[in-house]
Amino acid sequence: MKLKVILTIVFFIALFLGERAISFSFKKENDTFTNKPETVPLSYKITGTLSDLPETHVIDSFVIDLLDRNKIIGASVSITKSGKLIYSKGFGYADIENRDTVTPQNLFRIASVSKLITAVAIMKLVEDEKLGVHDQVFGPDGILNDSIYLNYKDKRFEKITVHQLLNHTAGWNGHKVEPVFNSLYVARVMNVAPPASMSTILEYALSKRLDYNPGKTYSYSNLGYCILGEIIEKVTGMDYEEYVQFALLHPLGIYDMHIGKSFYNEKFSNEVRYYDMSENIRVWAFDGKKELVTFEYGGNDMKLIAAAGGWVASSTELSKLMVAIDGFNSRSDILSESTISYMTDIRNKHRTLIGWKGTDGRGAWYRTGTLAGTTALLMRHNNDITWTVIFNTTTKKRKHIHNEIARTMFKALHQVKEWPDMDLFNYDPDEPKLANASN
Repeated sequence: MKLKVILTIVFFIALFLGERAISFSFKKENDTFTNKPETVPLSYKITGTLSDLPETHVIDSFVIDLLDRNKIIGASVSITKSGKLIYSKGFGYADIENRDTVTPQNLFRIASVSKLITAVAIMKLVEDEKLGVHDQVFGPDGILNDSIYLNYKDKRFEKITVHQLLNHTAGWNGHKVEPVFNSLYVARVMNVAPPASMSTILEYALSKRLDYNPGKTYSYSNLGYCILGEIIEKVTGMDYEEYVQFALLHPLGIYDMHIGKSFYNEKFSNEVRYYDMSENIRVWAFDGKKELVTFEYGGNDMKLIAAAGGWVASSTELSKLMVAIDGFNSRSDILSESTISYMTDIRNKHRTLIGWKGTDGRGAWYRTGTLAGTTALLMRHNNDITWTVIFNTTTKKRKHIHNEIARTMFKALHQVKEWPDMDLFNYDPDEPKLANASN
C-alpha cells in the first residue's frame, strides 16, 4: 500500500514537472525566441528585400541622403498605408565596428516614444474600468497611498490626477534636472545604495515642493510618466513591462518589444549599437560602481525610466502598434474611438495631447524620442498613412533632427506615384502570397 502511494506521488510530481518544462519551453529566455509559431515576431519573418520595389525606390534615395547628410550610422524605416505594412527596410549599420547592417529584425531604443506606449496602457485600464483619468494619485485617498508616499510637505500633491500626469500639467518644472536622470544624486541624498529604485525617486520628489499648481501649467515631465508606470503596477499587481506586453502588445501580435538594458554587454542579440555624435563626455555609471561611462551605455538606468523612455522595438512592430491606435477604420484599433479622440484632441486650455507629442491640427499626430545614441519619430497622417523612423545615432543637430526627418519623409512620400499592392503584416515565409491578401 505504501509503495502504491509513493508511486502515485512520484507520478504526479513527474507530471507537474513535465507540464512546467513544456510551459517553460515557450518562454523567451533573455533574448532568444522559441519556435512557437504564434510568438515569432513579424520582424523575424520579413526581410528588407521585400520592400525593394519600383514604386517605393524613391523613398530609399531620400532616406540614404538624409543619413549621409547627418552622418547617421544606422536607421530603420517602416510605412503603412490603409492599415497595411507596405514598406520596412534597414539602412546603414547596426554595428559599424562589426560591419553588421540594419535589418527589419533590429531593435532600437525608442526613448520618449515609450510615453505613447504608457499612455495607451493607461487608457486601456481606463476602458477596462480599473482606473479613471481624474483619479487622485497621492494622499490617503490616492492611488499611490502607500505609507512611504504619505510624507509629502506640499499639500498640492493631493490635487494631482492621472490626467495631469498624462498631459504634463502635474506641477513639476521639466526644465530642471529630473530625478529619474539624476539617480546617483538621489541615492546619496536619500542615503540608499545605488541604483536608486523608483520608490526612492518618488519619495525624494515628494519631499520637495511642486513648481506649479497642478493643472495650471504645462511642463514636459519624464518623472510624471515614470509615476504612471508605478500606477500601472499598483492597479494591476503586475510588473509594468509584463502588463504592457500582456494587455497591449501580445494581443496585437507584437512579441519583440521590451524594456531595454543600460550597458552594452546586456543588450539584446538583435539590438543595434548606439552612437552619440552630439556629446563626447563621460559620466559616473548610474549603478554606483564608480566607473566612468558614456551616456549611451551606463549613463541612464533604462529600467528606472521604463515608462518614460525605456522601451526597445523594431520599426516593423512599432508600425503594428501605430495602426492599432490611429483612429482609421482600415484596421481595428485596440482603443475606442472616444478614447483616441480624448488622446488627440487639442481643444483644451493647454492644447496638449495624451502620449503623442504634437499635431498640426489637421489630423497629423507625431511622437518624438531622443536619448544618447538614439533618435525616433513616429507620424500619423490624415490620409491613412503612418510611418516610423528610428536611428541608432544622435547628431549635433539633436534639437532639430526631428524636423529634418519629417521634411525628408514628407518629400519622399509625395514622390510615390503608386503604392505597392501588398501587406507585409500578413507575410509568411512559407506562404509569401499572403502578403497580397486583404486584411
